[in-house]
Amino acid sequence: MTPQRTTFPDGTTTLEHELEVPLDHADPSRGTLTVFAREVVAPGGEQRPHLVFLQGGPGSEATRPTFGPTAPGWVAHALRHFRVVLLDQRGTGRSTPIGEPADLGATPQEQADRLALFRADAIVADAELLRAHLGVERWSVLGQSFGGFCLLHYLTVAPGSLAAGYFTGGLPPVARPVDDVYAATYPTVLERNRLFHERYPADRDRVRRVHDLAAEGRIVLPGGDRLTPARLRNAGSVLGMSYGAETMHHLLELDPLSRAFRHDLAHLVPWGGRNPLYTLLQEACYADGTTTGWAAARTLPEEFRADPTLFVGEHVFPETLADDSELAPLAGAADLLAHRAWPRLYDADALGEVDVPCAAAVYARAPPPTSTRRCRWRPPPWCRR
Repeated sequence: MTPQRTTFPDGTTTLEHELEVPLDHADPSRGTLTVFAREVVAPGGEQRPHLVFLQGGPGSEATRPTFGPTAPGWVAHALRHFRVVLLDQRGTGRSTPIGEPADLGATPQEQADRLALFRADAIVADAELLRAHLGVERWSVLGQSFGGFCLLHYLTVAPGSLAAGYFTGGLPPVARPVDDVYAATYPTVLERNRLFHERYPADRDRVRRVHDLAAEGRIVLPGGDRLTPARLRNAGSVLGMSYGAETMHHLLELDPLSRAFRHDLAHLVPWGGRNPLYTLLQEACYADGTTTGWAAARTLPEEFRADPTLFVGEHVFPETLADDSELAPLAGAADLLAHRAWPRLYDADALGEVDVPCAAAVYARAPPPTSTRRCRWRPPPWCRR
């Protein structure tokens, strides 16, 4: 099938690729789905090597390219050196969507078994088929956040297909219990809360008022769900952003019973029906040969249980699904996934033998302007210069 080609006024060309891949790479008899990728080529860049972009998530489609003054900076820079391949990971964007709960299966077990096929291992297997389809011998991979998790699996199972690897904010732990991961997140979240309340001390009472109104069932979100205290706490994921404290403050300035507040809050809560994979597979991203067992809930510190003004971040709890009418039909499948024995994603011994050039950029809160401290990154043993 000839890829659809579009040429923009600045000479940039996009080619659209659709590829049929097995739903289950280990058992092709289970059917197929379609994976979509958009290849972007700068004027004169036809002979440049390929760079495939793996988006953060899980469950998020690739960057949608624009051209001219609004073009994403990283895409414009990458096009100076590469042909950029923007892959819509399975279940996202123009790739075959996961569908409604009934499309996933008639029972929670059937739904869970199908959803388990949308992890990093399947995404990498799709990428390998796409690479072969494009006739590329080796390409580079840019993994953003969850995309970095996919990249590390790629380095484990198919390093010979990679010319280079670039991690941005997505270096997963290898062979560590998932409880270690979640226990390590809460001190950071506590610090974000402290900084927020230190900057806007009056907002602590505002959070209490919203919490009390939510407990009384008086705040109804645009989709018809009643806001619960648990759902309110998840709005704290925005505090992880550089602009998060201001965004949260501007929300809390509003009357919590107003239409504006309800719509703005619904926009901040990361979970929802548009991207159910993000909720359903959030903890599974960290499951390297283990069971998650609702790790975020089990490792929640007592401080959060005692203080309703403390927000959490990207933490999924059983009530996360129960409180959302679009996710509630998948609550049974989510519980089965939480108790699933997941296969290994990474092999430390195999990674130790990899000789693919890699680089990583890890997010950190900038030190005060007067600080002379410098941040240095030391590559792991498997990342060669």
